[in-house]
Amino acid sequence: MKYIKRNALAGRRFRDLEELNAYLLTWCMNVADQRVHGTTHERPFARFERAEKLTPVDLRPPTPRERVVVRRVPADCFVAVETNRYPVPFEWAGKDVEVQILAGEIVIRHELAQPIRHERIEGYHQVARWRGTPRRLVKGTPAAGEGPPRLDPVHPMNLGEVEIRPLSCYEEVTA
Repeated sequence: MKYIKRNALAGRRFRDLEELNAYLLTWCMNVADQRVHGTTHERPFARFERAEKLTPVDLRPPTPRERVVVRRVPADCFVAVETNRYPVPFEWAGKDVEVQILAGEIVIRHELAQPIRHERIEGYHQVARWRGTPRRLVKGTPAAGEGPPRLDPVHPMNLGEVEIRPLSCYEEVTA
């Protein structure tokens, strides 16, 4: 500002704001941008041309839109994102997770565990499913097929056979 006040504006008067702006634009292009700058030892105009390699807007890829939110995992282990629900490992129930919402993908992270990636669902009130075989993802716990079986609300383990009884047994109990 000091440079502009002492060089461009010193001793000058202007009719209105439009005249001031027109004068300053001309002064910037013909004087300020053409002088050798004291710090960079370059003309600002030449430095700008070298540093700014502008790409036409229509040739640039769109900027990826991203949001990050924190959600608490409910007991059913489905995280709600924009009215849709995405499954996570049952170990995360009751814990806070970071949800990264990208253009085509939802990434859910919890502490040191491997992130869960889901394809982003178009539409509303839908439920995503696991892609491939669900696996334990929490660090320090056995992977699928290792260790004791786990009770997973999304993919329950085989609980064995259920005894089949005739309905008369229940009628006897309730009588």
